[in-house]
Amino acid sequence: LPISGTALTVAPGVKWLRMALPFELNHINLWLLRDEIQGRQGWSVVDCCVSTDSAKAQWEKVFENELEGLPILRVIVTHMHPDHIGLAHWLCERWQAPLWMSATDHAVARIGTLVPTGFGGEPAVAFYTAHGLNEPGLKARIKDRSDFFPLLVPSVPRQFRRMMDGEQLRIGGLPWRCISGYGHAPEHISLYCEPLKVLIGGDMMLPRISTNVSVYDQEPEANPLKLFLDSIDKFSTLDAQTLTLPAHGKPFTGLHERIRQLHAHHAQRLREVMQACQLQPCCAIDILPVLFKRDLDLHQSTFAMGEAIAHLHALWFEGRLHRSLGVDGVYRFAPC
Repeated sequence: LPISGTALTVAPGVKWLRMALPFELNHINLWLLRDEIQGRQGWSVVDCCVSTDSAKAQWEKVFENELEGLPILRVIVTHMHPDHIGLAHWLCERWQAPLWMSATDHAVARIGTLVPTGFGGEPAVAFYTAHGLNEPGLKARIKDRSDFFPLLVPSVPRQFRRMMDGEQLRIGGLPWRCISGYGHAPEHISLYCEPLKVLIGGDMMLPRISTNVSVYDQEPEANPLKLFLDSIDKFSTLDAQTLTLPAHGKPFTGLHERIRQLHAHHAQRLREVMQACQLQPCCAIDILPVLFKRDLDLHQSTFAMGEAIAHLHALWFEGRLHRSLGVDGVYRFAPC
């Protein structure tokens, strides 16, 4: 593993950075790509870490140890979650470098610095309450998290360069194809380099854990699990020997097998959710112990609620469950 402030080369012109995060998922992988833009030699950065003094200090060491005296030429962000976009504004200003990301995630991130975005606040509490959350202490703590996003993402550059599915970027003289993904973020962009057989998968393709797939209060009747599973199938056309560079965990090969594992994992979870609903009508809070066998902290509990709703919605949209609103204002799901 790369230690703080240093990098490991994982492919020609591709360096792996790892930075600490203040969550149970305690790290994020970032990437330096050797680049040349309009005759200038330098680096493209992929993802940024959260905006904290600790993360900035880690970046300062990278600037000193790993840039080989060259500037950062552009900042690429796979999606709008705080660990990926948090320091984009700082890096862009520091190096006078443009931000590249999808238009959807740029817009959502900009909004997120101004209003609650599903991670906390009164709208999130009302949404989770409608799905069975009734523990006063947890509801109070979720309400108090209305500033969760802007604390970690205090600013997002106003200007950006849009990345779109199928577009080919030239990075270091090599083609990197944009692959859009949905279900985890509004419009996640992964990057694939055919000559190197390298995929920068972001959060769409992780080696050990399953990507969080949640329903949030802004889109209360979303079906993100289907979007996610359809999206990862796009990677099945890539070379079987592809080296996948994930946002969390270690780089890995075996991409096709990992796609199969993720489909099998969610198919099993859907079976378990269906079985629970066959015993009695269930709301999302009833499904938490079905999906998660461990104690959950506040950060994990909000993600877990979103995941539970996502699995119930997948079965609802398939027509296997129907949804009813009880006199207590809670949505419950039962077999059709």
